[in-house]
Amino acid sequence: MRAIIFDTETTGINEPEIVEAAWLRLASFECSDVIEESEKFKPSKPIELGAMAVHHIMDEDLVNCRPSSSFRLPDGTEYLIGHNVDFDWGAIGKPDVKRICTLALSRYLWPDIDSHSQSAMLYFLDRDNARERLVHAHSAAVDVSNCHIILQHIVRRLPEVTSWEELWLCSEKARIPKVMPFGKHKGTPIEKLPADYRAWLLRQPDIDQYMRKALTQ
Repeated sequence: MRAIIFDTETTGINEPEIVEAAWLRLASFECSDVIEESEKFKPSKPIELGAMAVHHIMDEDLVNCRPSSSFRLPDGTEYLIGHNVDFDWGAIGKPDVKRICTLALSRYLWPDIDSHSQSAMLYFLDRDNARERLVHAHSAAVDVSNCHIILQHIVRRLPEVTSWEELWLCSEKARIPKVMPFGKHKGTPIEKLPADYRAWLLRQPDIDQYMRKALTQ
């Protein structure tokens, strides 16, 4: 399968290890035919309480599961799709795949709504069913199903995009910020940043690759 929608639950924000992974194998770019799979994993360290409070997976649930480190993406995966996909990609060791971020695409396509979280997007795009669908949110299997709905709306909103490669290119464009998301110039259009501040940012070793693109374009 070339493209999968992917989501994880993890031990927390500090060097996360997966405790659950779920994915939808997409049979075609039309996103209609899918095969869903999920599995729980045993990490090498305890789950943080903050993470446990979100996904409700406890360490004792995972005693007989295989190690988190043994997870591998399905053979043939070329495109990894998710809402804030970089977090899940990082949690599985940053494999060599192209990432399509439905969060970035949502911000790009619907810039005027007040929130672009996955839950907020469901209320925006599928209000009649959102509450029922979100009862078990933060289960990886539920989250990939909800992301699938958002992805279908994104694809319909972009009729000129007809392949995963084109959608990936659109996602890459959407991820380049147009305004400063942080710091003393937060909210300022990138093109209007003072030259000295722009130069200072570019010297920072940990600057995000998409911010670097925004500053150098």
